[in-house]
Amino acid sequence: MDVGHRALTGPGDEAVARCRKLVEPALREAVAVLHPWGAAMAAFTLGWSGIDGKPRHHGAGKGLRPAIALLSAEAAGGTAEPALPAAAAVELVHAFSLVHDDIIDNDEQRRHREALWKAYGVGPALVTGDALLALAVRQLAGHPAAMRHLSAALVELVQGQTADMAFEQRAWAGPDRVSTEEYLEMAAGKTGGLLGAAAAAGVELGGAPQLAPRMWDMGRDLGVAFQIVDDILGIWGDPDVTGKPVHSDLRREKKTLPILAALSSGTTAARELSAVLMSGATDDDTVRYAAGLAEQAGGRDAAQALAERYLSSALHALDECLPDAAELRDLCRSLVDRVN
Repeated sequence: MDVGHRALTGPGDEAVARCRKLVEPALREAVAVLHPWGAAMAAFTLGWSGIDGKPRHHGAGKGLRPAIALLSAEAAGGTAEPALPAAAAVELVHAFSLVHDDIIDNDEQRRHREALWKAYGVGPALVTGDALLALAVRQLAGHPAAMRHLSAALVELVQGQTADMAFEQRAWAGPDRVSTEEYLEMAAGKTGGLLGAAAAAGVELGGAPQLAPRMWDMGRDLGVAFQIVDDILGIWGDPDVTGKPVHSDLRREKKTLPILAALSSGTTAARELSAVLMSGATDDDTVRYAAGLAEQAGGRDAAQALAERYLSSALHALDECLPDAAELRDLCRSLVDRVN
């Protein structure tokens, strides 16, 4: 899941804003080739306009993935410009994934407004998502080395999303329960793959292809940390800040890390949480009670600790590859220290 736009207040935010300004012209040029209706839906998805077509100035996503690509290129000794195709490609893939993700999860809200499918219908949203994916591939058609990273990320994203959906069909307890190891593999694919592609393609186009494999690993670890924090915010975040309905993951029986960690704690709260979850009740009072039990059982603290561990691994890889990448390091850190 993505996070909404917020004011520039933390480390890395100024760099992200600078990168967003650099990549937006490339994104607008890419979208301009679409059918006018498709272009309007793409503009809505990317936060440039409302459903009425009028421009918006404060609704776009933060642009984390293109920022990672551009900052990686700069830290590798190049400039941002050669990496713009990779930056645009990863943002288009991310937008495509969100469009489809909202349909899969039946989420009606995205970034404090209607999801694309809710605003335009499921069919048009699916086609728009497909169009964004096609445009992403087109961005890197002339850059085969970078395209290999994006292709690998797309396979991982689909595998991770499939695993995430399959987890919902499995029991909370018993021999078929989802393990922490399975969750981490899912998160590395669903969220980490695209961050890995952004970092690897960035150094590839920035003139340091020898760093691409290690930067791929860096991005995947960062993605796991990012997904864990997303799971935490999905249970305990403020919906007025996150732009997403609270407890939606619990209602859908998504096997998120805080809940898995809580269930494995062996505490009285864990046993009570298991009974509540196994009951299948999804009313407001029940999911609120389940969230409280998960926190009592240590699920929130355990998830935060694991996110920090994966962030440390990502930062270690970054320091090995690009020891002077201060802006990129700040950005990575901000992904775990966030509230939306």
